[in-house]
Amino acid sequence: MYIGGPAARGPDLEELLQMVARGDQNAFGALYDAVSGPVLGLTRSLLRNPAQAEEVTQEVLVEVWRSAARFEPGRGSAMAWIMTVAHRRAVDRVRSAQAASDREERAALLSRTPAFDEVTEQVEARLEREQVRRCMRTLTELQRQSVTLAYYRGRSYREVAELLSLPLGTVKTRLRDGLIRLRDCMGVGA
Repeated sequence: MYIGGPAARGPDLEELLQMVARGDQNAFGALYDAVSGPVLGLTRSLLRNPAQAEEVTQEVLVEVWRSAARFEPGRGSAMAWIMTVAHRRAVDRVRSAQAASDREERAALLSRTPAFDEVTEQVEARLEREQVRRCMRTLTELQRQSVTLAYYRGRSYREVAELLSLPLGTVKTRLRDGLIRLRDCMGVGA
């Protein structure tokens, strides 16, 4: 009991919501004063950004003003309904921010990632070089020298013969045999 008599009892939140549903601005002011603190507390705990929490709180209270007629007292308390609206709105904001962050991250990765074809070509070229190196090791020393001079150094048959001090016919035979061995090793059809 208060000094000077009992305190005047005002409408509870359910009654305020019903009055807001009928467009009562004074009831909305009283409702706002009663729930804005708890709504802001909830949005702050979910968003962790004070500016966004204030913005979402404002959106929630505007939504309460617009949709007060959807409140059904038989399904729960007015505070629970308002806090559910606030929770959903804050979670939507978090998800939206995460989706935007994910999009930006994917875009950044795509801008740094070479085109698929470029990567494929690099991998295939690297595998082919390794296979050629492996197959070159299966050649005899004379075949390997002949192939290296003719195909990797751009020498003619005659220049290869002069560099190796061998008859031209021998060099041609070693090159032909070496190329046949490489073809078979690499699995290339004749």
